[in-house]
Amino acid sequence: MPRLRLLWGVALLGACAAPKEPPSWRLFPLERHSPHDGVAVVNQPDGYGLHIYLETDTSFPGVCRPRWLPDPARLFNGNGATPFSSGLATRQEFFDAVARRDVRALLERSWRLCARPAPLRIAGSGLSRPGATIRWFLCSCPHSKRKTC
Repeated sequence: MPRLRLLWGVALLGACAAPKEPPSWRLFPLERHSPHDGVAVVNQPDGYGLHIYLETDTSFPGVCRPRWLPDPARLFNGNGATPFSSGLATRQEFFDAVARRDVRALLERSWRLCARPAPLRIAGSGLSRPGATIRWFLCSCPHSKRKTC
Protein backbone atom coordinates (compact mmCIF):
# COMPACT_ATOMS: atom_id res chain seq x y z
CA MET A 1 0.00 0.00 0.00
CA PRO A 2 2.77 2.55 0.75
CA ARG A 3 4.30 1.82 -2.65
CA LEU A 4 1.00 2.54 -4.37
CA ARG A 5 0.72 5.85 -2.54
CA LEU A 6 4.29 6.71 -3.46
CA LEU A 7 3.71 5.92 -7.13
CA TRP A 8 0.46 7.88 -7.11
CA GLY A 9 2.20 10.85 -5.50
CA VAL A 10 5.07 10.81 -8.00
CA ALA A 11 2.62 10.59 -10.93
CA LEU A 12 0.55 13.47 -9.55
CA LEU A 13 3.64 15.57 -8.92
CA GLY A 14 4.94 14.86 -12.43
CA ALA A 15 1.64 15.93 -13.97
CA CYS A 16 1.60 19.18 -12.02
CA ALA A 17 5.20 20.03 -12.81
CA ALA A 18 4.96 19.45 -16.55
CA PRO A 19 6.82 22.29 -18.28
CA LYS A 20 4.90 24.67 -20.49
CA GLU A 21 5.60 24.56 -24.20
CA PRO A 22 7.88 27.49 -25.04
CA PRO A 23 6.76 30.04 -27.64
CA SER A 24 7.85 29.17 -31.16
CA TRP A 25 8.88 32.75 -32.03
CA ARG A 26 7.88 31.95 -35.57
CA LEU A 27 8.29 35.03 -37.80
CA PHE A 28 6.79 35.55 -41.23
CA PRO A 29 5.43 38.32 -43.45
CA LEU A 30 1.65 38.68 -43.10
CA GLU A 31 -0.10 40.94 -45.54
CA ARG A 32 -2.35 43.70 -44.20
CA HIS A 33 -3.44 45.61 -47.32
CA SER A 34 -0.59 44.97 -49.74
CA PRO A 35 2.45 42.69 -49.84
CA HIS A 36 5.17 43.37 -47.26
CA ASP A 37 3.09 45.69 -45.10
CA GLY A 38 2.83 43.43 -42.07
CA VAL A 39 4.88 41.02 -39.97
CA ALA A 40 3.58 38.19 -37.80
CA VAL A 41 5.40 37.29 -34.60
CA VAL A 42 4.21 34.16 -32.76
CA ASN A 43 5.33 34.94 -29.21
CA GLN A 44 3.06 32.58 -27.27
CA PRO A 45 3.09 28.76 -27.28
CA ASP A 46 -0.52 28.37 -28.41
CA GLY A 47 -0.07 30.19 -31.73
CA TYR A 48 -1.08 33.60 -30.45
CA GLY A 49 1.14 36.55 -31.18
CA LEU A 50 1.42 39.95 -32.78
CA HIS A 51 0.57 41.29 -36.21
CA ILE A 52 2.82 44.32 -36.54
CA TYR A 53 1.64 46.78 -39.16
CA LEU A 54 4.34 48.47 -41.24
CA GLU A 55 3.97 52.02 -42.38
CA THR A 56 6.51 54.26 -44.02
CA ASP A 57 6.97 58.00 -43.88
CA THR A 58 7.85 59.38 -47.31
CA SER A 59 7.12 63.01 -46.52
CA PHE A 60 10.68 64.04 -47.43
CA PRO A 61 11.71 63.57 -51.06
CA GLY A 62 14.00 60.59 -51.53
CA VAL A 63 13.86 59.55 -47.88
CA CYS A 64 11.88 56.60 -46.63
CA ARG A 65 11.59 56.20 -42.87
CA PRO A 66 9.67 53.57 -40.92
CA ARG A 67 6.83 54.73 -38.73
CA TRP A 68 6.76 52.69 -35.55
CA LEU A 69 3.23 51.73 -34.59
CA PRO A 70 3.45 50.28 -31.06
CA ASP A 71 -0.17 49.07 -31.07
CA PRO A 72 -0.07 45.75 -32.92
CA ALA A 73 -3.06 43.58 -33.67
CA ARG A 74 -3.51 40.24 -31.86
CA LEU A 75 -2.45 37.32 -34.05
CA PHE A 76 -4.47 34.11 -33.94
CA ASN A 77 -3.58 30.68 -35.37
CA GLY A 78 0.02 31.76 -35.94
CA ASN A 79 1.24 28.16 -36.05
CA GLY A 80 -1.60 27.06 -38.32
CA ALA A 81 -2.34 27.23 -42.02
CA THR A 82 -4.48 30.39 -41.99
CA PRO A 83 -3.27 32.96 -39.45
CA PHE A 84 -5.42 36.04 -38.93
CA SER A 85 -5.46 39.08 -36.67
CA SER A 86 -8.14 40.82 -34.68
CA GLY A 87 -8.22 43.26 -31.79
CA LEU A 88 -5.16 44.72 -30.08
CA ALA A 89 -2.16 43.21 -28.36
CA THR A 90 -0.38 45.01 -25.55
CA ARG A 91 2.34 47.56 -26.13
CA GLN A 92 4.62 45.66 -23.77
CA GLU A 93 4.41 42.64 -26.07
CA PHE A 94 5.39 44.89 -28.97
CA PHE A 95 8.40 46.26 -27.10
CA ASP A 96 9.43 42.74 -26.01
CA ALA A 97 9.18 41.49 -29.60
CA VAL A 98 11.15 44.34 -31.23
CA ALA A 99 13.87 43.92 -28.62
CA ARG A 100 14.76 40.67 -30.43
CA ARG A 101 17.34 40.91 -33.20
CA ASP A 102 15.54 38.44 -35.50
CA VAL A 103 12.29 40.45 -35.31
CA ARG A 104 14.09 43.73 -36.07
CA ALA A 105 15.87 42.12 -39.05
CA LEU A 106 12.56 40.90 -40.52
CA LEU A 107 10.96 44.31 -39.93
CA GLU A 108 13.80 46.05 -41.76
CA ARG A 109 13.65 43.64 -44.71
CA SER A 110 9.88 44.04 -44.94
CA TRP A 111 10.07 47.84 -44.82
CA ARG A 112 12.59 47.88 -47.62
CA LEU A 113 10.34 45.65 -49.75
CA CYS A 114 7.24 47.63 -48.78
CA ALA A 115 8.77 50.91 -49.92
CA ARG A 116 10.31 49.56 -53.13
CA PRO A 117 7.29 50.29 -55.35
CA ALA A 118 6.83 53.75 -53.81
CA PRO A 119 7.96 56.40 -56.31
CA LEU A 120 10.27 59.20 -55.28
CA ARG A 121 8.33 62.43 -54.92
CA ILE A 122 9.83 65.60 -56.36
CA ALA A 123 9.48 68.33 -53.76
CA GLY A 124 6.72 70.83 -54.40
CA SER A 125 5.83 69.57 -57.86
CA GLY A 126 3.31 66.84 -57.12
CA LEU A 127 5.22 64.71 -59.62
CA SER A 128 7.05 61.50 -59.02
CA ARG A 129 10.08 59.93 -60.63
CA PRO A 130 9.68 56.14 -61.04
CA GLY A 131 12.87 54.18 -60.58
CA ALA A 132 14.61 56.89 -58.56
CA THR A 133 16.73 55.78 -55.66
CA ILE A 134 15.24 56.00 -52.23
CA ARG A 135 17.53 56.72 -49.31
CA TRP A 136 16.62 54.85 -46.17
CA PHE A 137 16.66 56.50 -42.80
CA LEU A 138 16.21 53.74 -40.26
CA CYS A 139 15.79 55.16 -36.83
CA SER A 140 16.42 52.75 -34.02
CA CYS A 141 13.58 50.55 -33.00
CA PRO A 142 11.83 51.64 -29.81
CA HIS A 143 12.50 49.35 -26.87
CA SER A 144 10.29 51.19 -24.43
CA LYS A 145 7.45 53.70 -24.34
CA ARG A 146 9.90 56.57 -23.89
CA LYS A 147 12.21 55.84 -26.80
CA THR A 148 10.46 56.46 -30.09
CA CYS A 149 11.54 57.81 -33.43
